Amino acid sequence: MGTEGAPQGWLDDYRAEGRGKNKGTGIIFVHGFTGSPASMRPWAHYFEERGFTVRVPRIPGHGTKWQDLNEVNWQEWPAKVEREIAPLIAWCDRVFIFGLSMGGANTLHVAASLASRVGGEKLAGIVLVNPMIHIPGHRIKLGPLIARLTKGLPSVGDDIKKPGVDEYGYDVLPTRGVLQLNKFLKATRPLLPKVKVPLLLFHSVDDHVLPVSNTEIIMAEVASSDKTRMELTNSYHVATLDYDADIIFENSLKFVERVSESS
Repeated sequence: MGTEGAPQGWLDDYRAEGRGKNKGTGIIFVHGFTGSPASMRPWAHYFEERGFTVRVPRIPGHGTKWQDLNEVNWQEWPAKVEREIAPLIAWCDRVFIFGLSMGGANTLHVAASLASRVGGEKLAGIVLVNPMIHIPGHRIKLGPLIARLTKGLPSVGDDIKKPGVDEYGYDVLPTRGVLQLNKFLKATRPLLPKVKVPLLLFHSVDDHVLPVSNTEIIMAEVASSDKTRMELTNSYHVATLDYDADIIFENSLKFVERVSESS
């Protein structure tokens, strides 16, 4: 595990312009904490091959070296997504945000922010895979002390059932980065009632990174009247690269087509 050996360009920002009837639909794919754009590239390519306009941003502090994630503030994460979505809102007829893990929180944060902005009506829907919205338990309360004692802990990445698959994320968990993550989640959860666009959420039954409470909170507190939860039975946390990837890809395409037809 680690960023070494990633396919060329897969740790960087990725952009592809659409073509044909789907060119006017833009989709941003947002990776998770300690992960990289590589975890979202196959999903993005699936939509690119069908003519959609796609963006896969590298979230600040990621895709380089793990120490960099100790040097960023959480506000940089949604700011990056908003910079990427701005031209899509200007150019496309409709926009979707897809997020994995912490990328789910990032998606929700940006969706809530766009709800009150000019152009925000172009956000047509969001798709989340094993999204994160809180860190349960008491250990996080020791986070400041742990961060003073050590800069890194063993990583929780690469929770993938399928053998030989790598998300090319960090092999160390940056402790100061975790403190920023917790602040980000605490700032995002109160925004959930502002999210009213259609929502499709995929949840892995066997997720060794996040408890199901994350999915339950999001499904309960997001204000969307159109929200669907689908269970994944043959994947772990990074389901976008796992055995159930096709289920995610195919059903997210159906979701985009359905929402687009009704908008």
